[in-house]
Amino acid sequence: MPDTIEVRGLRLVAVCGVYEEERRGAQPLSVDIDVELDASRAATSDDLADTVSYAALCGSAAAAIIDAAPRLLEHATEVAGRAVLALDDRIDAVTVTVTKLRPPIDLDVATTAVRRRLAR
Repeated sequence: MPDTIEVRGLRLVAVCGVYEEERRGAQPLSVDIDVELDASRAATSDDLADTVSYAALCGSAAAAIIDAAPRLLEHATEVAGRAVLALDDRIDAVTVTVTKLRPPIDLDVATTAVRRRLAR
């Protein structure tokens, strides 16, 4: 089983949505990232160069979503996942969850989210 780097609750503000009111302005999103890799070298060396930086993961995923201004959460997970995979060849797979914190639904729903796994 691969090792996993987890990022939970990365908050960003981006345009994401199908409806006109969602396209007019940015809204808060939360992003979770699970990166699968072999962390055995970093586990023994205790050296950042032997792993993938959390800051780089967060920066790449956030920039990809903000730049894409996606209509669908599915697309947001795709662009973020591809950006994370492009960061480092040591990443075997990534699972990205993008959550709308204020979904435009006329019912009592706390959040909506899509989770997608991308592998090499």
